[in-house]
Amino acid sequence: MSELIVIGYDHPETARQAYATVQELHRDHVISVSGLAVVSVDAEGETHVDTPSRLIGPSAAAGAVWGMVFGVLFLLPGVGLVAGAAVGGLLGKLGKSGVDDSFRRQVQDLLKPGSAAVAIMGLMVSEDRFTDAMRRHGGTVLQTSLGAAEENELAEQLAGSPP
Repeated sequence: MSELIVIGYDHPETARQAYATVQELHRDHVISVSGLAVVSVDAEGETHVDTPSRLIGPSAAAGAVWGMVFGVLFLLPGVGLVAGAAVGGLLGKLGKSGVDDSFRRQVQDLLKPGSAAVAIMGLMVSEDRFTDAMRRHGGTVLQTSLGAAEENELAEQLAGSPP
């Protein structure tokens, strides 16, 4: 089961420091990361997703899933009836897997102009060590899970495989 963790910070510099800590924890096998990004909102309210260092997950399919999750959470806040059938289907599948409208709203409420967050996708290896290491940065933590079956189904749909 994959975890999606979003940790919000009042200052982008704190988010960048937390990002560096997550990279260290990944290298030390405290957490197995398949996706990692710093998300910031500028003074005009524009959202920016930055993945300064690409981490290779267990598969390309997992990377595609997490790329879509990032997009849905941070870059498509107004998706609704205007979404095409493909995006609408993916949103429905994400909702069934834990990344629902409520979680999306919580993430979007976390990010105000001038703030930032670290978005982490991966498998927890040592939750206690991860929590202890991240505690020094503070922040507001949001977390949800995506089951293996849902992750595979989303990856197939993203790849254009027949249902």
